Amino acid sequence: MANRITLSVVVPCYNIEPYVAETVTSLVNNARDDFEFLFVEDRSTKDRTYEALLHLTGKLPRSRVIRHERNGGLATARNTGIDAAEGRYLTFLDGDDWLAPGHLARVVDVAERFDVDFVRTDHVQVTGVERAVHRAPEGRRHTPLDPRDSILPVDDTTMVDYPYAWAGVYHRRLLDRGLLRFHDGLRTAEDRPWIWDLHRRADSYVVASLHGVFYRRGLTGSLTQIGDVRQLDFFRAFDLVLAELADDPEAGRLRRKALRDYCVVIAHQLLDRRRFERGVAARLRQLAAEALGAMSEEELGEAVVGMGEERVRVLRRVRGGMKGVAA
Repeated sequence: MANRITLSVVVPCYNIEPYVAETVTSLVNNARDDFEFLFVEDRSTKDRTYEALLHLTGKLPRSRVIRHERNGGLATARNTGIDAAEGRYLTFLDGDDWLAPGHLARVVDVAERFDVDFVRTDHVQVTGVERAVHRAPEGRRHTPLDPRDSILPVDDTTMVDYPYAWAGVYHRRLLDRGLLRFHDGLRTAEDRPWIWDLHRRADSYVVASLHGVFYRRGLTGSLTQIGDVRQLDFFRAFDLVLAELADDPEAGRLRRKALRDYCVVIAHQLLDRRRFERGVAARLRQLAAEALGAMSEEELGEAVVGMGEERVRVLRRVRGGMKGVAA
């Protein structure tokens, strides 16, 4: 069966009933006889997402709805879809996003033409009625690259800072090598250790100038808008990145990049702490102090170069002992 399916599309779904019709319609406009669509319903609690999926996917060839017995979070839902996938290539789409007609065929064409481990694309961010193209931070386009060459430099935005799993397609051979699966249980930042692993261990990739993925941002009720304890999973995510870097032959150089990214995210969350519930805000500060305390003064000094006075100030307030560290 796997030889007859070119692409498997994994779509995690949780409390997205208002958007599911648009999502499924966009997949109908991307369907081919050799594409399959795997919807993983993660036990929605606020609406009838599951029932809507059962109704709407009747119009979508080679589609299946898989329902979890209990909610497991985005990482686990994606893994469920990966385990069920039969395609030579895999990709992802969040349940409240959508695709331009024919987008999937265009990305698969790039993957087959260059025979690389994975392809990454640009995307369109949708905030209300506004739309903005966000380019993958790699200027070399439509040419095979070594994924490691797109991790550094430390103080610039690179491809490990563009972790969106849905912005690309991935060859099954990566899965056979122990890549592509997400760390079960991560409810946010699940794509951080995933993208680092991909860029460290895959052999080849291409960045394509395609922007047919439409990503909704700022939705009421989305995890990025809710200040509950799930947001704090980013600490575990970055700790996993650092732990997995330990045995890398370039651990010293790459660790500096990971620490900078960690500090950037910690500072962002601290500066936005008013959206958190009081107990969660206190836990955020505690975990931030522990994470920063595990970094040496020298590492912190390198990590925060060019981050700006406001970010460095909030990190200094939490950690202490950073008087010699300049923004």
